[in-house]
Amino acid sequence: MLKLGEKGAIPQCDNETYAIAPHIPCGIVTPDLLRRIADVSEKYNAKAIKITGATRVAIVGLKEADIDTVWEDLGMDKGAAVGLCVRSIRTCPGNTFCKLGKQDALGIGMKLDTQYHAAKLPGKFKMAVSGCKLSCAESWVRDIGLIGFAEGWTITIGGNVGMTPRIGKELASELDDDQVMAAVANVISCYKNEAKAGERLGKMIERTGLEPFRKAI
Repeated sequence: MLKLGEKGAIPQCDNETYAIAPHIPCGIVTPDLLRRIADVSEKYNAKAIKITGATRVAIVGLKEADIDTVWEDLGMDKGAAVGLCVRSIRTCPGNTFCKLGKQDALGIGMKLDTQYHAAKLPGKFKMAVSGCKLSCAESWVRDIGLIGFAEGWTITIGGNVGMTPRIGKELASELDDDQVMAAVANVISCYKNEAKAGERLGKMIERTGLEPFRKAI
């Protein structure tokens, strides 16, 4: 039998109910999906529906006995909201919708999501994709951040928020889509091979410097 954590159930402060966060790649939803989330939340008397900082829609205040059937009714994958893995990819609208966008943030974000969402790594790992230098997806404070410029993508690594915030360090610039996907793969491979258990990418960079990652890409 799966443990509650493996069912995507997150304990709440009342120590009686749980939240779940279905996976919504890059925060793109349809009217049908929103109706389904609303109907399921109403059916199981959820206490709240919360749009999270990672552009998921959390259903809050569910009973333990209902978790399995809630997932069945939703028909959605679980969002990687906890654990030592790649969390949901955060993106801005990019040049798909925003007139300021220089690169296709949603397109790259969807590729990253398909390839890496929930992948197990030595530590918690977050990625963000911003289509222009305004960095609306907060790419500078993610383990891997992509920022679009007219000349191509800039990749930053080692950023994070939390109790000890870090601004990421620029690793490469003027990359096309294929080059930036290859760079991300090499950064993740280097981190997976060299990081200590539980060590965030920024902490590893403090220990090793950027050179292993420069060599990797």
